[in-house]
Amino acid sequence: MDLCSEIMNREDLCSHTGVVLQSASTREDEVHSTGTLNIVEYSFGKCIEWKPLEVSVVSENQDQDPEWSLVDSHTSRTRSLSEEPDCLGRRIVRILFKELKSIRVHQSGQQLIFMLRDGSSYVAFFQLPNADSFLNSLNSFINWIKSKQDKYLYLILNEVSSNLNKSFAELDIFPENTSEYNVWNFVQKLHDHPYETTMEAFSKLTDVWLYKEPVKPPVEEAVADLLNRSLTVNVHQPPVSVGSGEEYEIIGESGLGILLPQKPSCPRGLPLTQEQWDEWKDSEGRVKNPETVQEMIFRGGIAPSLRYEVWKFLLNYYPWNATSAERMELKKKKTDEYFTMKSQWKYMTIDQENRFSDYRDRKNLIEKDVNRTDRTHPYYSGDKNPHLIQLHDILMTYVMYNFDLGYVQGMSDLLSPILCLMDNEVDAFWCFVGFMEKVSTNFEMDQAGMKAQLCQLHNILLVTEPQLAQYLDKHDSGNMFFCFRWLLVLFKREFNAVDIMELWEILWTDLPCKNFHLLFCAAILDTEKTILIENRYGFTEILKHINDLSLHIELPSTLSKAEGIYHQLMAVAPQLPDNVRVIIGLKPLNKPSEISDHEDEDANNVMTSPNEENNSLINSNNDVSSNFGASEVSFERSLNLSYM
Repeated sequence: MDLCSEIMNREDLCSHTGVVLQSASTREDEVHSTGTLNIVEYSFGKCIEWKPLEVSVVSENQDQDPEWSLVDSHTSRTRSLSEEPDCLGRRIVRILFKELKSIRVHQSGQQLIFMLRDGSSYVAFFQLPNADSFLNSLNSFINWIKSKQDKYLYLILNEVSSNLNKSFAELDIFPENTSEYNVWNFVQKLHDHPYETTMEAFSKLTDVWLYKEPVKPPVEEAVADLLNRSLTVNVHQPPVSVGSGEEYEIIGESGLGILLPQKPSCPRGLPLTQEQWDEWKDSEGRVKNPETVQEMIFRGGIAPSLRYEVWKFLLNYYPWNATSAERMELKKKKTDEYFTMKSQWKYMTIDQENRFSDYRDRKNLIEKDVNRTDRTHPYYSGDKNPHLIQLHDILMTYVMYNFDLGYVQGMSDLLSPILCLMDNEVDAFWCFVGFMEKVSTNFEMDQAGMKAQLCQLHNILLVTEPQLAQYLDKHDSGNMFFCFRWLLVLFKREFNAVDIMELWEILWTDLPCKNFHLLFCAAILDTEKTILIENRYGFTEILKHINDLSLHIELPSTLSKAEGIYHQLMAVAPQLPDNVRVIIGLKPLNKPSEISDHEDEDANNVMTSPNEENNSLINSNNDVSSNFGASEVSFERSLNLSYM
């Protein structure tokens, strides 16, 4: 019996109309049709089935924006019973009961979120708040229990074992029919030249994550397997000893018995306005009190019409104490300097390029990346867009400005919003230089900066969320690698164009402490903690779930929660171990650290405050090389992604 005949042999158990269903990884601007959400029994099992009332305006094969996905979404995988056209050509979605991990009621009963065992999820939007009605129907066919920590989360009791340990033959990260990259040749190369071969493989995976290049699905399983093999870190395993009270969260041994007060309410403020900005300037144009201005920016961001001017101060293009006349003179000087550097590569001959392999490789990589950076944004859309030429020229000039660092994949992501805002090649270049001074260690080949930040984030969780930290450790995720993209391009892929500008300008204030971006990570993970733990997600599912948060993270509430975490830590500052004190900009007390010694202080200046006290905190007694042990080499190599 063919599939179409088998599907025709069905029994409808119940039906609910007026429902829109989409994958959690779907972009906000995609349009979906209304349909029916049914419970259906087939010969292959019972399932939840969504069927449109008419042909969806979104083609199943429509290209997705490569700039906003880390791994393939559930809808772009090899077609299966989960999602396929029916015999009439309509796109339908089937979720087998055995694939369900949990269900969450959201938006006061107007949404149901179906979380699958592979980490993907679907969101059902009901025209009326009747999600409970569908749940009642579903409860006749599925057994579940309600989460003790989240009354809106229902955990499916059915257990389905998953195999997370794929073989190299199943990675599918190599081109087909290419003898140079066949699997067994790869294994032999790995044995003979482990370092170079690992870099080569990770270069391929980097293309998948950053630009979603065509790779056989399921990509997240390939990523999980390769990372789990080579990204293992000996993170301290904290014992479970977590309770809660009305006023305090009790941290177990992993937190040195610290009592954290409840997170305070930290409401957001209004953006800095033109009137307020003008008030803080003297008659010659100096900013009289930059600290107060930065506090206002941290609290509410900057009015969009004012960003063009204020970003130049935040990114050290203009000094805060410079007069209007001094800024004009500085801009003239910077303009001349920019075009001098630009001419160094602009007029390089073909023969020179042929004898300059490093330059040639970087140029090729820039040309490749520029053609796929934010192409759905109106500023960069269309063929022969002049803004793409500017984007290319700025990145090429940066290679000449900082040839030691050169160009690394991800830099175009950081430049794109700046150029879009400045709409001026010179201004965008010098603001980009200032941004790179803050995050350049993210892109260094030894990956010391990224390695340090991942370890620092784990240390923060050990104090603020020890239950989650221990869970991650036990599920091959203590390396925090699922946060790698967040940190590499500073959340660029997680927010829309408007929100990322606000988030960046807030982070550039270095308030309320250095490394506030790590507290922002902790705030997101705090929000997702219950889903990760109660669904018992492993590394593959965690990676998939975190990636699917892209464009679905609420910025104001996450900023408020991150600030609340900061105040929690400051309330118990004398009890914090030194490695956590240093992360948030406090002087070490030279106390023995019982949390984790995975600090690489050579990279501890990432996203730090420029004030004198914070700069003095870089030196620490923690020695990363003495604690990683044998796994340090594989961890460092696995993070040292080859972009050349």
